[in-house]
Amino acid sequence: MTNRLPQIVIVGAGPAGCTLAAFLAQRGLSCVVFDDDKRPDLLVGESLIPGVVPVFRQLGIEDRVAEISVRKPGASFFVTGDGPRIHFSFKNVEGHLPPYSFNSPRPELDNLLRLRAEELGAKFIHARAEVIASEQMGHPTVRLSETSLKQAGLPLDAQPLLIDASGRARCFARAMQIPAIRGGRDDIAYFAHYEDFDHDEVEPGQVIISVLKAGWSWRIPLPGRLSVGIVVDKDHAKTLGTTAEERLETALREEPMLAAKGRRAKRLTPVMTYTNYQLLSTQGYGPGWVLLGDAFGFVDPMLSPGLFMSLEGARQLDACVFAKGADILNHPQALQKALAAYSRRIVQWHHAWTELVNYFYDGRIFRIHLAGKNLAMKPSPFNLASIMERHSTFHIASMASGGYTRSLYSRSLMRLLSKYLVWQVPAAENFAVKKAWPHERGQAA
Repeated sequence: MTNRLPQIVIVGAGPAGCTLAAFLAQRGLSCVVFDDDKRPDLLVGESLIPGVVPVFRQLGIEDRVAEISVRKPGASFFVTGDGPRIHFSFKNVEGHLPPYSFNSPRPELDNLLRLRAEELGAKFIHARAEVIASEQMGHPTVRLSETSLKQAGLPLDAQPLLIDASGRARCFARAMQIPAIRGGRDDIAYFAHYEDFDHDEVEPGQVIISVLKAGWSWRIPLPGRLSVGIVVDKDHAKTLGTTAEERLETALREEPMLAAKGRRAKRLTPVMTYTNYQLLSTQGYGPGWVLLGDAFGFVDPMLSPGLFMSLEGARQLDACVFAKGADILNHPQALQKALAAYSRRIVQWHHAWTELVNYFYDGRIFRIHLAGKNLAMKPSPFNLASIMERHSTFHIASMASGGYTRSLYSRSLMRLLSKYLVWQVPAAENFAVKKAWPHERGQAA
């Protein structure tokens, strides 16, 4: 890292901010990262997909990630009662992605990403960045306060590129009052870590996502414990109790798929609550600023795209802007063009993930799976039915792994399968994530 004044300021030291800082340091670009050191003990995003592994390799930390994690061979999706079960192995994506990923305790992973950025030469400032909304040529923008400029070692007239990696705090968007598009679900998540919570239905490390009587749940194997969470509609959550602890424990007790496995379970941590899912800022960049990671948008906890989008966002910002060299920061028009390209890519990623997630929420993915199984059992010339079933499984797994998520062919194949190749199977509504129990506290749902 050179001793030149930093031309780039990152606000927030979560995975997105630290990954970008590490990329910049690898390029020899000077930046500073503001970090207010405020982090909860538990964070969502403990289950990673294969698409993040190439980023770990690029940063030279895959071995260190493996040391703090449980190796993840795939993911399983269950429907309550006698519903279908889908087992996806990441071996299906071998060839274009690593055939595995990791389940990682988030505080440890976040600390590792920060440590790597520091090792590479990124500078961190232990303070909360103060940003002030203003205008530049009629466009909303933000600037650092005098205090923050001084903390960053910058003159008061400096105009560094400001990158908002503040996560769900959405520091810049709130300051400039940039609206966000919210998704159709209004869910809330409760989760904690447990020991002696049975996880014996799948191979070690496999994640289980269950469609419950109401909402859905995750079970993520971590070193020495199991992360268990429920995601439910906010109105349904009120029927489960008055506190986060009551609501999670009620669900674990009354949802059959969880009750059977959690009889001996002991909770090791407080229960954490997360809201604010399915959100995308309507503007991702402007004069002298850009949004990154959750500060730009969050898809949904289903399928675990959150951390992938943070790391992929850092990679895309690096590729679209900083790969062109530091001189681009001195050419506003070229910089804005590069930021626009980055923003378009992130919006494309967001829409593609949202489309895929909806296949799971509305039950279509289970209908496709059942139709595929039926198809594979039917005799056909040259075993075409079985080949088609394997082909569709490959593309579904590849999309959920972060490989073919944006692929026009894969997305078109999913639409085709869900519309035309689902005969003689129950309707998707039978497998959909429902907002309430069939008879919630004695009232019809």
